[in-house]
Amino acid sequence: MSAPLKIAILEGDETGQELLEQAVRVLARDVSGVVLELVPFDLSLENRRATANGVVDEAAQAMKAFGFGIKAATITPEGKDDVGSPNRLLREGIDGKVIVRTGRRIPGVTPIAGTYHPISVVRMAVGDAYGAKESREGEAGSADEVAIRVERITRSVCRAVAEYSFRQAEKMGGKVYGGPKWTVSPVYEGMLKEEMDKAAALYPAVEYRPMLIDATYAGLISGATETPLVIPALNRDGDCLSDLVMPMFGSIAGAESVLLAFDAEYRTSAAMAEAPHGTAPSLMGKDVANPMAMILSCAAVLHYAATAGHEGCDRASRAIYESVLEATAAGVRTPDLGGDHGTTDFTTDVVTRIRTKIDVWSSLGSTV
Repeated sequence: MSAPLKIAILEGDETGQELLEQAVRVLARDVSGVVLELVPFDLSLENRRATANGVVDEAAQAMKAFGFGIKAATITPEGKDDVGSPNRLLREGIDGKVIVRTGRRIPGVTPIAGTYHPISVVRMAVGDAYGAKESREGEAGSADEVAIRVERITRSVCRAVAEYSFRQAEKMGGKVYGGPKWTVSPVYEGMLKEEMDKAAALYPAVEYRPMLIDATYAGLISGATETPLVIPALNRDGDCLSDLVMPMFGSIAGAESVLLAFDAEYRTSAAMAEAPHGTAPSLMGKDVANPMAMILSCAAVLHYAATAGHEGCDRASRAIYESVLEATAAGVRTPDLGGDHGTTDFTTDVVTRIRTKIDVWSSLGSTV
């Protein structure tokens, strides 16, 4: 028997941890059919403080070694002398280049603005406004006080965003749409546009429609989604875009977020999936939060494991994706999607569907 596939499980805070505990139920061997070893790391705020972020570094090194991780939502404290954001440290720790968030239609839920085709936001994972150096000059509180922020992006990250965007569009049968505000910032934001143009020349079969970021927002709301879209973006632009795109399909909890690191040939070297939403403290302990994004995070990690050659992961990933969407189509929905099912009930329904699918596929001799 081959060694089990190792996945780093990054535990979190409040409702984020509750959702993670429910989601990993779909990874049990008697559910997914895959032999896995889930290696936990306690990334709760309390433990990050206790270890001075040492546990975050350990988790990042484990993901580099395993190639895969699933993360719960965590609290980012506001104090500048506190432990800060674990997400930033994890991205830097695995040399993450790209974050992919794909909004997709949730069966039984009416999308906004006639949005039926998937929309993938492919954003920078590091740099830009995040981690930028900030300072102020002049007398504090005076009309002459000046705030300064020094941002930076790198050619390598721009290239990774552009390359992955065109690969994603090719796979989805969609078009690359959108971009930064390169007319206002031809040197800074223009670097991403340059790499988008270069990638377009390498993928002539992929439709390419570069748009300024403000026109991109307008296009999304006015119905520019007649085909699947892939939107390459700067770090903060992409963060804002994904918070628009996800609710267009019904809920920010309706799709997963995936952090990717690459080798020199842009093959995935590490993939960490998580829910794009926060810790939702007001929902803690109520068993009503939507676990879709966390469950789909498990499916996403198995998908990337399948592309790396791990047996059985492709079938398990597909079973999870289909089961989540079939559950909502059948009316099994949490309150944010207009339903009355709780977190545990939704997950249990999905687990049952996964088991049934894999059992039926095995009976038919299917390798799907």
